Amino acid sequence: MFATLAPPRPTLDPPALVAAIQALKTELNAVILAHYYQEPGIQDVADYIGDSLGLSQQAAQTSAQVIVFAGVHFMAETAKILNPDKQVLLPDLDAGCSLADSCPAAEFAAFKAAHPNHLVISYINCTAEVKALSDIICTSANAVKIVQQIPTDQPIIFAPDRNLGRYVMAQTGRELLLWEGSCIVHETFSEKRIIALGLDYPDAKLIAHPECEPAILRHADYIGSTTALLHYTQTSPEQTFIVATESGIIHQMQRANPEKTYIPAPSISNCNCNECPYMRLNTLEKLYYCMANQSPEVTVPPNIAAAARKPIQRMLELSRT
Repeated sequence: MFATLAPPRPTLDPPALVAAIQALKTELNAVILAHYYQEPGIQDVADYIGDSLGLSQQAAQTSAQVIVFAGVHFMAETAKILNPDKQVLLPDLDAGCSLADSCPAAEFAAFKAAHPNHLVISYINCTAEVKALSDIICTSANAVKIVQQIPTDQPIIFAPDRNLGRYVMAQTGRELLLWEGSCIVHETFSEKRIIALGLDYPDAKLIAHPECEPAILRHADYIGSTTALLHYTQTSPEQTFIVATESGIIHQMQRANPEKTYIPAPSISNCNCNECPYMRLNTLEKLYYCMANQSPEVTVPPNIAAAARKPIQRMLELSRT
């Protein structure tokens, strides 16, 4: 007895893929949200490109019936939490997040229980279950602003990124109880190699995401979220930038100011470690097929979604003040 093999999927060239995606978007009443760290082809076909805060705001406001999230799993979960009656698609379900993985919900619940008088502020780079255990969600764009709005006598747990937490402490003067998580991309930049690169490009400005290790941030001329880094390169009179974050953002920097020079910050090895392996699991082809098949679909248990929605909405409220 012989098994019947499924016919191979047709291979489409990029222009045909883009045309097919645009047609499916109309047919499904879909919106494509993409993070800055996606491959250039996906960024170019997206309806909205942004960082975690901007993507959350767009997910909360969209009138589309289908949300196609070109990002990682926790981002698609957030969109589903904010839109429980809409379909949320993710091109590759294996597109996870090392930072989210560094904070298992059961362990975090025990950590929280050991500090019952603490308010929990969690970085959006966490699972739906951890969000459900939190009081307020934040992003790198609004973490400092949110902590500044909390009464100074209120103890705070900050999770899961220790580097962002340290940066917030330095900016606010607040003592935070940190969960010891980190991002595999932002902890891999080499201080020694960045200093050497600065000698080769003495006029270059080092710009860095606050998820980077403190040794990198000490040398940075500017620190900010991905959107803030993009805005800085657009408005700065400087012409050369060393970019210490996931290198996908450079596509938008080049589109905005092609005459400027953008150098990816070097990692501790010779690998492409400044590319997030999870973000890069999504491809233009996978984006097309997930829309054509309306799968993979991201779901969140209703009880978890209901609990997680409150701290996300609290973040959106505090971001407006």
